[in-house]
Amino acid sequence: MAEWRNWSGSVVASPQRRARPRTEAELAALVARAGKVRVVGAGHSFMPLCETDGTLISLADLEGELAMDAETNRVWAPAGWSLSHLTEVLWTKGYALINQGDVNPQSLAGAVSTGTHGTGAGLGSLSTAARAFRLVLADGEVVTCSASERPDLFEAQRLSLGLLGVATRIQMDVLPAYHLEERIVSIRLDDLMAQWDDLAAAHRHVEFFVFPYGDYAILKTLNPAPAEGELRVLTDMDEKNFRRVCDLCAALPFLTPALQRMLVGPGLKSRRVGPSFQIFPSERTIRFEEMEYELPRAQGLPALRAVIALIRKRRLPVAFPFEFRLAAGDDIWLSPFNAGPGASVSMHQYAKMPWRAYFAEAEAIFRAHGGRPHWAKRHTLTRADVETLYPMAGRFSDVRAAVDPGGKFLNAHLGDLFGAPSLAKAA
Repeated sequence: MAEWRNWSGSVVASPQRRARPRTEAELAALVARAGKVRVVGAGHSFMPLCETDGTLISLADLEGELAMDAETNRVWAPAGWSLSHLTEVLWTKGYALINQGDVNPQSLAGAVSTGTHGTGAGLGSLSTAARAFRLVLADGEVVTCSASERPDLFEAQRLSLGLLGVATRIQMDVLPAYHLEERIVSIRLDDLMAQWDDLAAAHRHVEFFVFPYGDYAILKTLNPAPAEGELRVLTDMDEKNFRRVCDLCAALPFLTPALQRMLVGPGLKSRRVGPSFQIFPSERTIRFEEMEYELPRAQGLPALRAVIALIRKRRLPVAFPFEFRLAAGDDIWLSPFNAGPGASVSMHQYAKMPWRAYFAEAEAIFRAHGGRPHWAKRHTLTRADVETLYPMAGRFSDVRAAVDPGGKFLNAHLGDLFGAPSLAKAA
């Protein structure tokens, strides 16, 4: 069987079987007779969540349509649909997701099960919008769970890392379709940090990007706005110059500081208005590796300052900018935001350049500031870390063991974090 690689190319698997079932019945039979199962979407996880030497399943061909409930603004959606396809179909029916991140190839199930999020101080991750799930369990049984039906399974499934079963449909809260105005400006990083709390309060969505050697940041705000006709520019930034810079940094790492200071300076300014499902995502074609930590809101900027200071002091050749976002707190058992409102710091590195040692040093700083990682981005958590950081991890593991006692949905990585010791070794 041909090997499978994730989007960045750093995770490689050699599954015994690849499967693309077309019906739920076919999927249930496949799961029931398989020894080990993992499900893959777009491969946008940087951790080995999809890695398996068993059966690797894609839901891209699974039959299904949207089922809207206009009275509650909820929709049952096929879990294997990409966010790109889902949001386009939702728009034709007059609806939109409450929030999105800045890329959209991921499957709905993959995004929900890893706690993928956008930005906005009052807005939670995609997992917070999930209201019910239809699941194929390890023995092939098909069940539905919600706050009122199998509530423990539902609470665990809201952010499950694919450990409880294969989701075929997810009920999501949505909003009537809306347009967004995007504004992008460059601003001195020190000035931006001084204004940050006011900016966060003034905009539905606010984030910024800053190169570790740059004095200026790129500030991006999004707010609901009246429509202004067809959207002609479908991405927020042109990648051509940045791609050249990345290749130069890979070939001549000592040039990284000087090149970055040239990329962003005063005077950058742009504006566009369009349907929310077209404004949220942007084209991101330059391959990178990523680590993202979610921190207590008050610790976000201090942690970012500390990591930038480390990079500058050591003159580390980190080619990509940091991304800084906000998210609301939630009550999901394995959510990194379940301790309250959070700040999200994403650290990237060009895929052609070294990243492991740099990420390890930055991770120590993020952890020292009370951070918890995005489950799908690079991290080095151990089972002991999970139990310390997540008070409900034990309850999650109890639910997992009840619905999958043989560890069918575990792989080596997830077995180390959540499996019983014997199952972790077997995975």
